[in-house]
Amino acid sequence: MSSAKIGLGVIGISAQNMGSTMFLLQDETDLRYSLEAICSDKQDEIHALAQEKKLAFATTDYRALVEHPKVDVVAVYSPDGLHAEHCLAALEAGKHVICTKPMVTSLEQAKAIVEAVKKNSCKFLLGQTMRFDRQFLALRKFFDDGELGEIMAAEAYYNHDMRPVYEFTPWRLNMPQDLMYGGVTHPVDILRSFMGDVAEVHCFSVKGKLTPKFPQDNLFFLNLKFASGTIAQVRGLYDVVEPPTPMMGLTLYGTKATAVAEFSDNGPGKISYSIDGENEVRVVNFEAEKDLSVYGHGATVIRYMRHFQDCLDRDLEPSPNELDGARAVSVAHSAWESSKTGKVQEVFNDF
Repeated sequence: MSSAKIGLGVIGISAQNMGSTMFLLQDETDLRYSLEAICSDKQDEIHALAQEKKLAFATTDYRALVEHPKVDVVAVYSPDGLHAEHCLAALEAGKHVICTKPMVTSLEQAKAIVEAVKKNSCKFLLGQTMRFDRQFLALRKFFDDGELGEIMAAEAYYNHDMRPVYEFTPWRLNMPQDLMYGGVTHPVDILRSFMGDVAEVHCFSVKGKLTPKFPQDNLFFLNLKFASGTIAQVRGLYDVVEPPTPMMGLTLYGTKATAVAEFSDNGPGKISYSIDGENEVRVVNFEAEKDLSVYGHGATVIRYMRHFQDCLDRDLEPSPNELDGARAVSVAHSAWESSKTGKVQEVFNDF
């Protein structure tokens, strides 16, 4: 294993947003990331943060960060609509990239990212925290070990009252954040990780009534048909009173068992599963992650950063990578088309 430091630069960082989870890496003894540069469009804040954290380089110009000679990996935590610009600049500079979800917010941008990764021989990790939460990792092991059998159908959801989130990340309301990409791609990606490419999608969407200033539809129901022939449903509700249920959930209906994984930010979770022929429902409980970072995602970010370091050391393909990100974006693109036309839409997967 290499002992060399991995120079890290972060675009779109503040003391409270997801980018701030990069500060947690220094406390993990097996991780070799060295935070070398940070970038934000808020000049006073970024320089104050650099001074607080004793960092030598802070800038409001993302181009200066991606060209920094000590930066090997660029982590992109900027608002969704800026991901394409920032990722492409980093890739063209020959830097490996980690990008929080969604990868980008259009099909054409997704194609550009895939091409840039290939052209510049860089590694790309999509920071889909749902894949790295303990409940979903445990469910993945059940699946890989054959305990669920063949998946016949599935359901996934991500329901969240976004009104409190708008208060500390106002860009989501003012840009605004497209919640088909910024929200629905969470459950779509986790379904793809088990069931492969989505071939067709049908979507209904409406605008909620709790946030009049939000200009787009923000309540979504999707039906998915996968290339394998299996089917799934996705629910993404972002303008509702916070429901008294877990924030995220995934149900897999297998030939041997049915399993349900549940997760909430900063809260406990569980997996419940029933095995064919048994009357007992088995439950595996998970305590809340023991970190106080933004959204409680610090532990999941550390896991995917550990995975990425392993991919760099052993020249492995990250998972999820740019193709996973692009195909989730493609589902969102086709879902919007379906919502507008009322028709089932094919999903482009030939990246």
